[in-house]
Parts: sequence; structure tokens; C-alpha cells
Amino acid sequence: MRLLLNHIEQGQVYRRSDLEYYSTSIDRDLVTLTQNGYLLKINPGLYYSPKKTKFGIVPPDAQLLIECFLKDDDFLIISPNFYNVLNLGLTQLYNVTWVYNHKRKGQIELHGTTFNFKIKSSFPREISKEFLLVDLLNNLRFLAEDQLAIINKLNAKLFEFDRVKLTDAIQRYGTGATKQLLKSFLRKSNKND
Repeated sequence: MRLLLNHIEQGQVYRRSDLEYYSTSIDRDLVTLTQNGYLLKINPGLYYSPKKTKFGIVPPDAQLLIECFLKDDDFLIISPNFYNVLNLGLTQLYNVTWVYNHKRKGQIELHGTTFNFKIKSSFPREISKEFLLVDLLNNLRFLAEDQLAIINKLNAKLFEFDRVKLTDAIQRYGTGATKQLLKSFLRKSNKND
């Protein structure tokens, strides 16, 4: 058990399979470590070594948690709240986190947080405001916002986006309806230039 404890770092998330190399009786040791507070069981086969501060236990980093859960780092964490940076007049706050990935779909609770996993054929490694705009329009029907007001504001703010990056984001990530809408806006703004 000492060898196993030496390989556990506070704040890290582990799969059972990551730890079994350091124990001759991994299941018994995991039960003991969980009972003694060295590990918290998140899901079957998924454990968190709690990082403690004077304010209590720090929750696991979402990026680490999902990476360990999926056994993959090819995913993107996004929330409809991210759309607020576009300054299109969104007023709602959402208690939902989407995980775009290639493996899992559905709602899964991990350490008290519900993640909505969505399988997407492609998504960027990093979020840009051009991607956020395309993603907003892809998901507009799911939002509790005035859709027409957002589209009208977008038409007036389109010049604030990098056209090359926006065109690329439309082609890579846009649904058919999003592509059609943004292409028509871009054609109109090109005529006005």
C-alpha cells in the first residue's frame, strides 16, 4: 500500500487501471484509501485524490476529470454562458456544461457536476469568438433567448469578427442552417463594403 500511496498526488484524478501497477491487491487498497480519505470515488473505476485547503476540499479540475473519464484528451468543454462574450444581448445564465467529443453522449454526473456529452465530428482545440458565434447559432434553438433579437444584433456586429477565421469556422463547424444564415450575412456585408 505504501508504494501505491507514493504514486498518488493531491488534486489528481486516477482510473483504477492507472493505479493497479502499484498494488498487489488494488481493490482492497482502493477501499482502504477511500475509507481513510486519501481518495474519493467519483464513478466506478474513477478516483480523485482530494486537494485540501483551509476552505475545504478543492473539486477536481474539469479538464483532468473528463480526460481521465474519456481516457482521451480530444474533447472541448463549453457552456452556453460562454456566448455572453459575443455581446449579442444574451441575458440567461445556464447551468449546463457540454463536452464535445468523439466517444460518449448523454448526461453523466462526475463528482457532483452533470456534464452533457455530445458527439461531434469536429471541434477546435481552443475556443475563438468566431467558433463561439458558429456554435451559438448551431444551438440557438436550445437557448431561452429571443432568437430574432440575437440574429438582428448579429447582423449589425458581424464586422467585429475576423472574416477569414469566421469563414473557416462556418465551414468546419456550422450546421446547414448556420452556414446558410452566416453566408447570407457575409454576402450582404460584402456588397455594403
